[in-house]
Parts: sequence; C-alpha cells; structure tokens
Amino acid sequence: MTEHLDVVIVGAGLSGIGAAATLRRRTPDRSVAVLESRDAVGGTWDLFRYPGVRSDSDMYTLGYAARPWPGEKAVADGDDIREYVLAAAAETGVAGLVRLRQRVVAASWRSERALWELTVLHRDPAATGEWRDGEQGTTTTMTCSFLFACTGYYRYDEGYSPDIAGLDTFAGPVVHPQHWPADLDAAGRRFVVIGSGATAVSLIPALTKQGAHAVMLQRSPTYVAAIPSRDPLAVRLRGRVPAGLAYRAVRTKHILGAVLLYQYARRRPAAMKAVLRKAAKAKLPASFDVDTHFSPRYDPWDQRLCAVPGGDLFRAISAGDADVVTDRIDRVDERGVRLASGGRLDADVLVTATGLNVLVLGGMRVDVDGRAIDPGATIAYKGMMLTGVPNLAYTIGYTNASWTLRADLVANAVVDLLTRMRRRGTPVVVADAPADAGPTAPVIDLAAGYIQRGMHLLPRQSRRSPWRVHQNYLRDLLLFRLDHRGRALRFERTS
Repeated sequence: MTEHLDVVIVGAGLSGIGAAATLRRRTPDRSVAVLESRDAVGGTWDLFRYPGVRSDSDMYTLGYAARPWPGEKAVADGDDIREYVLAAAAETGVAGLVRLRQRVVAASWRSERALWELTVLHRDPAATGEWRDGEQGTTTTMTCSFLFACTGYYRYDEGYSPDIAGLDTFAGPVVHPQHWPADLDAAGRRFVVIGSGATAVSLIPALTKQGAHAVMLQRSPTYVAAIPSRDPLAVRLRGRVPAGLAYRAVRTKHILGAVLLYQYARRRPAAMKAVLRKAAKAKLPASFDVDTHFSPRYDPWDQRLCAVPGGDLFRAISAGDADVVTDRIDRVDERGVRLASGGRLDADVLVTATGLNVLVLGGMRVDVDGRAIDPGATIAYKGMMLTGVPNLAYTIGYTNASWTLRADLVANAVVDLLTRMRRRGTPVVVADAPADAGPTAPVIDLAAGYIQRGMHLLPRQSRRSPWRVHQNYLRDLLLFRLDHRGRALRFERTS
C-alpha cells in the first residue's frame, strides 16, 4: 500500500528541522516525515566545508527561538552550527522523522482525493557526492495531505562558475568553495580567490591562518563591516541573570538592531556609506585605498552586507597576509591570472567564489491536476504559499537578517493554518491570486548576481500585503500573528 502522511517536509537543513520540531511540539498527533536528498542532516551547514565557513548573521537570531543558541560566539563556525542543528533534531525527537537519501522529484496534487502524490527517488547506496540531475535510483510513491518545502533556493550539486577565458589551462587546482577538497593543503601556497561576497571574506582570513597568502580578486567592491566576535551584552549578562532571560534580551537587541540598521541604510544611504567607509578605514593601513576596494557603487543593502567578526579580514590585510585587487580578468594562464589593467597575479590555487545557482522547491516538478506549475509565474502569499497551488508552503528567509527568524514565523504559520483547516473541517486551502496585483518583483529583492540570474525562477511579490515580502521581521510578526482573517485564502471541503 502507498504510505500516507499528514505532512511531508522536504529538506533537513536549518529550516526543515525547525519546521518538524514546531509541528511535533504544537501538533504531536500528526504524522510527519522529513525527506532529505543528501546523506546527512544540516543542509547548507553540512554542505559547505571550506575553511572559515561561518554564519553571516548573529547566532542569537539564527538559532531557533525555542532552543537558545548555547555557544559564546555571536557569529559561529559552520561546524558549530551543524552540531547545533543535529542536537536540536535529537533533543526534539525530529531525528527519528528524517529519511536520508530520498529526493522528491515530482509532486502532483490530486483534487479528487485532496492530497499530494509524491514521486520519491531513493539514492543508490553506492552513490557519493551531491545528487546530480538525471541520477538513477529506486522510485517509490507516497502521499501526504500537506507539503512543506524547506529546501532553500540554490543548487547543492553545483555553484555558479562564470566563463573565464583560459581557466582550463591553469596548472594548479581550481576549486569552488561549494566543493572544497578535504585534503587541500593551504600552507605556503598562493591563493587567488575570485569574488568578494560572504564566502570570499570569510575564506581569506581562514586561509592566512593556515599559512597561505591570499588575494581577493574582485570585479567590484562589497560593503564589509567588522562586528564583535562575542556579543558584549551577552558577556555582561552571563551569570548575572537567568540564562533564558539573558538570551531573550540579547535576541531582542539583535532583532531591533538589524531592523533599525537596515531602515537607516535604506533611508539615508549616503550617511550609511560614510559610516561603513570610516569604519573600514580605521582598521586598515593608512596607505590602503579604501575607496577603490571597499566603497561599492551601489547603496548599502542593495546587496547583502558582509560581516567580518573581529575584523579578521582587515587584520589579515594589515598583517600583509592578504591583499585585495579590484580589476577585471583578461584571462587565466598556466601560472595565474592576467588582469585587464595589464598586471598579473601568480597563484598556486584558484578559488572561484563566484556565487550560487538558484533552484526553487529543491527542483521538484509540481503540477495541480496535471497542470504544470511554474513558481516564477505565481505570486507569493505572505512569502510562504504559491497562488493556485493547494496545501503547499515553502520557506525562504530574510536577506537582511537571520534566515531562521522568518523560518520560525513560517513554521508556526503553517501549524496555525493546519489547525484552522481541521477546526473548519476543510482539508484544502489555496491562495487565490490578487485581481489587481499590479507590477510584481521576485520575492528576494537583492541586486546580487545569483538573484539577477535566477529571478525568473522565483515566485513573485506584489506591492501590498499579504502579497509583499517586507524584509522586516517586526512587520511580519504582526502580519503572521495578528492577521487571522486569512485574506486571499480559500478553504474547501472535498466533494
């Protein structure tokens, strides 16, 4: 017989484990499974293993609201975050709900039965590495009443690699951070890291600590800000007030601080530029050209701000262990990179920290009664449901704050929705598209390259609630918790 579950969660990363824990805590009588295509729990934090991988937001908000972050670091290493997710899964009983090496390749809504029919590919036990398109395995079918996609929005099997002339002629290793070799020895080697985003600014100081010299080769600058490695308020409160109260105080401080900083940056971009420039200049040698290397042409938060705990990138530059070069690549040759300006950078290892490839809903094919669904042609209801698609929710976090803040809101909103459906005796819920949506934009509003390349794949947002993603936790908190009318939702009984 085909297995049937009340809820199937796709993805066992930070969002998926949090969603399953919320369901288990608030509606323990529902049958739930978490299907994970990889062979481990942790998602992003199990995938990325490059030196220096760390959170790009504070752990007091990246951690779950229901399970305080236990560490002392305000910004944590990838290994610590992975262990935190694993511990959360074990402590909440979610670990027993996870089914590894199972990829949902297709989801078909059947209106006559009011359920999702899932085609699940079970990976061959001998297969290793990331799951690639076209890979074969054993296929089974299962059904569920509600489908919850916690898959993030980028491909795990490959990062973005632009066409760089001559890259195949380089004599040394060419590495993408998404697939960092475990046996790559950095000591005494010259690294050229192509890129200037969060990956590059965390990788470079880590490489220098391993004895390498690293150059960040960027086509254009990124805003980089030094932040404390440990939160001063958390340090002062530790041992003086109850741990739970201290955590809530520090978490609230970070939530409010992030909202205020973002609003200030968007309303007074010139002033924010000046603040960031002054802060960077104070941490770099007097001769360093801050305007060339750390003063972008765009406004703060047009792209995500890069945080460096303890200013480690600036320290590596000041010590002479790292350099920044702002130029374009003419071509790569056997020994390194020839620059458009006529200069060159010799290298032993090239790192293409050039970004991600967008993938929506984990790449699963979705149809409603045989009608194929293109997420990029839908409008997002509260940034969590696709118009015209019954009984399906998904999680995409904030771009200007912690991913988990929004993931927690969505997980609780799904439980509220399921509870309402049960109370009303309506097993089906669907968000109807607004009649007057007007101009729309992708649900992720960054000018980052990976979003620009993949914006046609992303669900859309309109200009008014509940069709707008505000990128503001406080506004969303009100929208999710106080708006119980379910505007634009249609609840249906089966015939």
